[in-house]
Amino acid sequence: MPQSFANNLTHLIFSTKDRQPWITDDWRDDLHGYIGGIIRRNGSDLISAGSVEDHIHLLFPLPRTVAISEMVKEIKSGSTRWIRESTSRPKGFCWQAGYGSFSISSSHKKAVIEYIAKQREHHKTTTFQEEYLKFLTKNEIEYDVRYVWD
Repeated sequence: MPQSFANNLTHLIFSTKDRQPWITDDWRDDLHGYIGGIIRRNGSDLISAGSVEDHIHLLFPLPRTVAISEMVKEIKSGSTRWIRESTSRPKGFCWQAGYGSFSISSSHKKAVIEYIAKQREHHKTTTFQEEYLKFLTKNEIEYDVRYVWD
């Protein structure tokens, strides 16, 4: 029987509900680690994670047997439950309903890792909304700005 192969590097971006500044330094690294565990349980490995107070960037190879919508559902629901269970993190925490998923060629992997690592620096001059709309435009995704945010 022939084998099936895939190399679907995925740059996943989503924000907190209404871009609330809920992700704080005291638990940010734990959040990235927890999400890495969710991704591992779904057959992949987290390559890079970066976040600021109101959104997160993740880079991982999407397994050929998992739909991006299912991976996002697992990441968001699992991490939300974990966040809400702690007494030191916001009880009302929610992720936005939507997300951006962008395919990355292997030749751009290093640049994306560097981009994700520099989120704090990047967002000194650029808002999440500006950044996200640039990603949509760069990736030739048509959108109506009235429905991008929840």
